[in-house]
Amino acid sequence: MKSTTALSVVRVFKAMQYSEQGIRSAWRDEAAFRQELVMTVLLAGLTLWLPLPKLDAVILLALMGLVLATELLNSGLEAVVDMATPEFNLLAGKAKDCGSAAVFVTLLMLGGAWIALAGPTLWSQLTH
Repeated sequence: MKSTTALSVVRVFKAMQYSEQGIRSAWRDEAAFRQELVMTVLLAGLTLWLPLPKLDAVILLALMGLVLATELLNSGLEAVVDMATPEFNLLAGKAKDCGSAAVFVTLLMLGGAWIALAGPTLWSQLTH
């Protein structure tokens, strides 16, 4: 009989594999995820380059992660809805629209926070 620790390690390893498959699938099949990931890499680089207070940088990086996580959840929701109801359905449309709105809200949060927290520092760097 395997020890509980060994089983936990196996479970964590399998969970990491499933997560990797999900990210690869989103990259392959979801243009929005690809765009948001590229935006995140560029914006994260700029955020880390700017001389921001550590807490501001952490908040901005966390919001970037939240955008990606929300997009992954939205993509999963859309896949389940499409599998369950291939034809048009008002409730299926509502579910997909709400998922899209969740992504939009996180993008607005990130944009507003980035302008408020990093915008003045970026402006100062560009004008001096």
